[in-house]
Amino acid sequence: MPIPNLRYPKALLVASLLAMSSPLFAAELPEGTVISKANIDSIQNDTFMGHKISDLLTEKMAWFVRNHNKKYPLVKSPPLVLDAKYWEATKKYSGQVKFNTQTREVTGYVAGKPFPDIDPADPFAGDKVIWNYYYGASTGSDINQDVMFTLANKSGYESSSRWTYQRIYNKGRLWDGDSAFSDKDVLNKLVLVALTPQDLKGVGTFTTQYDIAGKPDDQWAYIKSARRIRRLSGNAWMDNVGGFDFINDDINIWNSRPSKYKSIKLLGKRWILANIDYSKVNAARVTSKAGTAGEWPQIDYSDPIAQSVQGVTPVEVWVVEGTPPPEHPYSKKIVYEDVNTNVIYYGEAYDKKGEFWRWQNYHFEQRRGAKSGMKYISVAGGEYADLKAQHVTFYMTPGVNDTGLNATTFNADILETLQ
Repeated sequence: MPIPNLRYPKALLVASLLAMSSPLFAAELPEGTVISKANIDSIQNDTFMGHKISDLLTEKMAWFVRNHNKKYPLVKSPPLVLDAKYWEATKKYSGQVKFNTQTREVTGYVAGKPFPDIDPADPFAGDKVIWNYYYGASTGSDINQDVMFTLANKSGYESSSRWTYQRIYNKGRLWDGDSAFSDKDVLNKLVLVALTPQDLKGVGTFTTQYDIAGKPDDQWAYIKSARRIRRLSGNAWMDNVGGFDFINDDINIWNSRPSKYKSIKLLGKRWILANIDYSKVNAARVTSKAGTAGEWPQIDYSDPIAQSVQGVTPVEVWVVEGTPPPEHPYSKKIVYEDVNTNVIYYGEAYDKKGEFWRWQNYHFEQRRGAKSGMKYISVAGGEYADLKAQHVTFYMTPGVNDTGLNATTFNADILETLQ
């Protein structure tokens, strides 16, 4: 049968060819769509809030979806906001901040964001991104919160504990004075001590971080058997914390002075999905079931690594790779830091063989200072997952900022009062 000689209008022919060469039926996904193993391949070319799904998922996020059926519910969360005083301080002081290319150290910082304008072509852009977080994190003059840790393994629920996390910042304060401690070389002081269960009560540390290049942190622990406070090694920043799936350097994903790392490289700038409204999860806690698997109903213990957050929204981030010193347990760490607010959403830690080892996922919420009324951004929960051990540390952190913690009594002796 002869093939008919069909004549198409030129415009229609061009449109048809474009349709054949473009992803079919690409669409803007509605809020409430859940990215899962069942649909991840079919929605790659679709968009959410104008961003292509394949561009919003990092390699490791997609890996979790495909290998552990992790789910990412899409929501349109209101953006996190830094207080106007933060930006006023940035405008006032950032011009005097200097970066030394030889030492990779920073001088002249007072408050706000030290490097508000990052040039991706700058060979030290990665360093400056991390300094923005290290100095410019918007958490207030102090933070006082409970941390509820829940441990799980491949067999399910393991244990729960409640800790106190108290931190006083000595620099970048915008509410009640330029500094809290008479020693101007102190950057911050932190206490992390277990309160429950009884057999764990009192375990923890008191740490002083200094704003001096090369000076190790001072860290103390209360030794229950000796009923004495003991000073720990200067390399404690690389030690594991309790029985959890993170080291001191992983607190807030990046907890060390940037110059301690051999190098910090900017890998790029992109959009990803992150949780920035976690308050409803903490509100869902079942206090009558504290210390049991039922305390946090959102956790599915059938596959702890597959945990899903309440909802993720597009955020723009810097992607940075840090190479720690040889004695560090990691060969590298990749972090995703918000371009605007400096918060770090995700961390990927790799072992000495270069294999993916630990996943660090932080969720945030907008808060106001209890006494200052200022707007802050605080960690509200998340998880640390050890992929090799198939073990996960979940944490939820209800708390308050700018509580007026007493700096004069904030020293290692506090460890005895928490026994």
